[in-house]
Amino acid sequence: MSSTSPQPGPARSAQPEFAVRGAVDLSALNRPQAPPPGEPGGAPEAGGFVVDVSETNFEQLIRDSSTYPVVMLVWIPTDQANAELGATLGRLAEEYGGRFVLGRVDAQASPQVAAAFQVQGVPTVVAVLQGQPLPLFQGAADEQQIRDVLDQVLAAAEQNGVTGRAPGAVPAADEPEAEAEQPLPPLHQEAYDAIERDDLDAAADAYAKALRQDPKDSDATAGLAQVRLMQRTHDADLATVRQAAAAAPSDVDAALAVADLDMLGGKVDDAFARLLDLLPDADAEGKEKLRVRLLDLFEVAGTTDPRVSKARKRLALSLY
Repeated sequence: MSSTSPQPGPARSAQPEFAVRGAVDLSALNRPQAPPPGEPGGAPEAGGFVVDVSETNFEQLIRDSSTYPVVMLVWIPTDQANAELGATLGRLAEEYGGRFVLGRVDAQASPQVAAAFQVQGVPTVVAVLQGQPLPLFQGAADEQQIRDVLDQVLAAAEQNGVTGRAPGAVPAADEPEAEAEQPLPPLHQEAYDAIERDDLDAAADAYAKALRQDPKDSDATAGLAQVRLMQRTHDADLATVRQAAAAAPSDVDAALAVADLDMLGGKVDDAFARLLDLLPDADAEGKEKLRVRLLDLFEVAGTTDPRVSKARKRLALSLY
């Protein structure tokens, strides 16, 4: 088995990294065949924490990956080797009790969805965390190898705050039951609803109104900072932004743009360091831009985050 250990990834991306590239190798069609899922000798039917993926539910599963990990199996279900891997993954999905959902993509029935993962052969297994794909392995694997990879995915998910469980999951014996979710204040709910429909201007207005009503509303402050970050990166192209920064390493505006994308991608330390490194040699206008953006990003990361405390001290030393 060839595998790539999952690396911690981000919250959201302005450009989710799913893109069609080439056709999926369907050479598995020439291998020994298995009955369709649900029939004796075949992989089990979908159900529980196993979902068959199509163009209809693909985007919802990608959104769900911000709450709990989604492990995608791109396969041909009637190929014997594919069916065996699908059966093992399905059994593990149930055993892990909703800590991840297994999405099965039939490369023949849904070729566009399969191509979105840029796979070159089947079976291929890809994790999705917070909307971002993490290639895991291609081909057969024994159960212990798969467990090891899944545990790496769950560890990466926890590092990025993706700790929810899929609907229907039962809390572990040592896991306290979640308290009943309290309704959001009206303006916070208004902002949340606006974000859901991708109306970031309306979301920013709602949070700003909440702050006018209560300047000490820390949740509104953090929410507004997050929405501003989403606004700034909404149409950003990562490659273009990074090229501009590389071409002009002392350009404050270029650095601000890259730092935003770093923050959006979960690279908090990189975002802070990029801006803090520019502070000593920046002119007065540049220093002010960097200071304001850093304070904004501190709110996005969370003011209790130890990385924020460290960066805040360095900011103070650089300015004073």
